[in-house]
Amino acid sequence: MTGASDATGRTTGALDGLVVADFGRVLAGPYATMLLADLGAEVIKIERPGRGDDTRQWGPPWVGDESTYFAGVNRNKESVALDLTDADDLAVARDLVARADVVVENFLPGTMDRLGLGYDTVRERNPGLVYCSVTGFGGHNDLPGYDLLIQAVGGLMSITGPDPATPTKVGVAVVDVITGLHAAVGILAALRHRDCTGEGQRVEVNLLSSLLSALANQSSGYVAAGVVPRAMGNRHPSIAPYEVFDTADRPIVLAVGNDRQFASLADVLGLPELATDERYSTNRARVAHREDLTKTITDALAADTADAWFDRLTAQRVPCGPLNDIAGAVDHAQRLGLNPVVTIDDPRRDAPVRQVANPITLSATPATYRSAPPRLS
Repeated sequence: MTGASDATGRTTGALDGLVVADFGRVLAGPYATMLLADLGAEVIKIERPGRGDDTRQWGPPWVGDESTYFAGVNRNKESVALDLTDADDLAVARDLVARADVVVENFLPGTMDRLGLGYDTVRERNPGLVYCSVTGFGGHNDLPGYDLLIQAVGGLMSITGPDPATPTKVGVAVVDVITGLHAAVGILAALRHRDCTGEGQRVEVNLLSSLLSALANQSSGYVAAGVVPRAMGNRHPSIAPYEVFDTADRPIVLAVGNDRQFASLADVLGLPELATDERYSTNRARVAHREDLTKTITDALAADTADAWFDRLTAQRVPCGPLNDIAGAVDHAQRLGLNPVVTIDDPRRDAPVRQVANPITLSATPATYRSAPPRLS
């Protein structure tokens, strides 16, 4: 199904008709609003005159004179340059907020209030408004929040890296992305409430709380059992074998999550006795005897190449895969028919703009790619 169309023939989105005033900058806010834009919302991005969003200057990489960082989270938006310290521009911003369905902002707490754009002020003119604030540490703490900082203070770096002595950040601003996802979910929940009651509300998300939630089993282990996890390299604290292994030519990942998969792995390795060995017959036992098991599997994998093992293991439904770089990951998704790349034509540019596709598939109201990331107005 390709989705319904409006009178102009354009595919309609689930959020068609919604107006989003986007005061977000850098990543968490813009990522959330791009998701809403992909689903049909009209997103009006407010930027500083002459300079715009900070990420317009963040490069390399560049495509011509444009930052790929900015491009990656700002498609399907209209850019409007407003100086919020100028009375006339501020009046334009206030009028936009008065007619918007959603506001997204990630200024330091108190900034929007001082501009007369805070929630308590604007809801008087627009009681149905869904107003989303994204902060680093919550609305009562005026501390700036950057992804690296939150990875450090939020515990993520302590469990990432080869060992506890080498705390390591994740290779992408994952806390910003996670927070953007939480913001989008909160906005959609508030819109659903408004559909039922006509009442808007304030949505607040912060980077630290979003990270603690996303730490999932690791934070749960501490909160529920008092266990403070530590970095284990590529190993998993609760599953084995679930890590990177060397083969005759290059590494391969094994992600064996249950006893059936382990028995199949043992068969493919030519070591079926491992599945009935009391040291390895259950996941609990495998975790307890991880060192011996890892050596046994590594010795067996040395007999052939990663591709050969991948073919044999996959045929027996043992989860495994190569260690791809980003180019390899995109190619892998393409081979699987996931269509990870979209191309957006833009008359303002010499060539079409290539983008990573929205990962959400909707049968009736699919994501659409109506416009490339905007030039600064």
